[in-house]
Amino acid sequence: MQNDDEICQHLAAITDIKQPKDYLCEECIKTHSSWMHLRTCQTCGVTLCCDSSPNTHMTKHFEATGHPVVISAEPGERWLWCYVDDAVKGY
Repeated sequence: MQNDDEICQHLAAITDIKQPKDYLCEECIKTHSSWMHLRTCQTCGVTLCCDSSPNTHMTKHFEATGHPVVISAEPGERWLWCYVDDAVKGY
């Protein structure tokens, strides 16, 4: 994992943070599933569940789209994650 001193190009490219529109997983709602934590894609703005959730929708979104960076959509958490480089950065 990279740290802030070795920031990846995907994290460095984020200049405006896309905040979640709603605090729910759009895909879990469709199937009446539950989630643990939420992440918001910094490319398209979709909010989906994290890997601690049964359906891991945000990882599936990354795999399908290649959108590399998400933020935690959890209140009080202020960090970005890059799937490509396995890197994290606070904001």
